Amino acid sequence: MSCIILYPLLLLLFSSATLSEVQQKESGVQANETECLNVTGLKETSARLASEFQHIFTWIDTELTELRSTVSSLKNRLQVTEEQLEQLKSKEHKVAFGASLGPVGNVGPFSTDITLVYKDVFVNEGSAYNPTTGIFTAFVKGVYFFTFSGHNRSSKPMGLRLFKNGQQMITVYNHPLGDRYETASNSIALTLEKGDQVYMRLRENTWVLDNVNDHTTFTGYLLFSL
Repeated sequence: MSCIILYPLLLLLFSSATLSEVQQKESGVQANETECLNVTGLKETSARLASEFQHIFTWIDTELTELRSTVSSLKNRLQVTEEQLEQLKSKEHKVAFGASLGPVGNVGPFSTDITLVYKDVFVNEGSAYNPTTGIFTAFVKGVYFFTFSGHNRSSKPMGLRLFKNGQQMITVYNHPLGDRYETASNSIALTLEKGDQVYMRLRENTWVLDNVNDHTTFTGYLLFSL
């Protein structure tokens, strides 16, 4: 009787042990499969990241190449611009003159206005002033600055007028104040068109004087072209 009972118990224990061993083996297999899956996933992720990085590196390299090309192009343009600027500077209009009546003593009085001719020329850059006629002619449109001075003995009046194309712009006038020497001056900025003329005139019945000290002068220069 005891043998009959013992046999099933042993069979049950053996079955339990076998089942436990099978479960352990299945668990090991599943763990190995999971590990293989994880390794495969890592490999796929690494491959995908490598591909993405390669794409990024390719894009960066392309952008750098374009940037280098742009910088090179800008350098060339800058060089051309600098060359053009130098050419413009070399072609810049330079106009300036300064002259005096020179050691002529008294000039006037006359019964009519006369154009004064300033023959002692200190500078005549651009040759816009004519020392034969006393007339300044603008060869380029622009804004010009003119100044003049006059010296006289005040026993007689002195009247000087600056003209533009036959029209008086500014003037000075010294009234008789005894017999002493006096000087007067004036200045103005004018917009001139190409071909406009500027010159000085002595009023009728007045006089002016100059000597080696160059008291009576006429000067002008181009401020900027337009």
